Amino acid sequence: MQHPRATVRKLEETARRRLRLARRDGEDLILESVERADAEATAINTTTRLFVSLMKHDEGARTLLQVLPDVFPWVRFLPAEAVQKFLIELVHTAHACAELENMAPLEPVVVAWRNTAEIYADPELRRALTEPLDGADHGAVSAPREP
Repeated sequence: MQHPRATVRKLEETARRRLRLARRDGEDLILESVERADAEATAINTTTRLFVSLMKHDEGARTLLQVLPDVFPWVRFLPAEAVQKFLIELVHTAHACAELENMAPLEPVVVAWRNTAEIYADPELRRALTEPLDGADHGAVSAPREP
């Protein structure tokens, strides 16, 4: 940071108390106070614990299943059993992420399930990905040889 006082002043003037630092040599960064970051982590942790608690009760789990298409419209293409599996994996992964204060592992879960929904939504794609290429099972694949 070349001008720390000016940067802190800009940070304090922003509505969200968060400043994006654009970098030429790497990924952009977000600057915020530790207090603000801690409050956000606490909110995420509390929210995920609420979802975990809801999942432990039939009525809560049903409610989450009912509202899931509002958040992820593509779940409509998944079979009912797959929607339930997605919800369970989503909530458990979010809980684990919140405990680590690292939400990055949650994105691959959502992306994988979205890709699965895309396959279900396209019968031609689903057939191409689920049928053997020539209709025959060629048996087990041998382990690769060491170089």
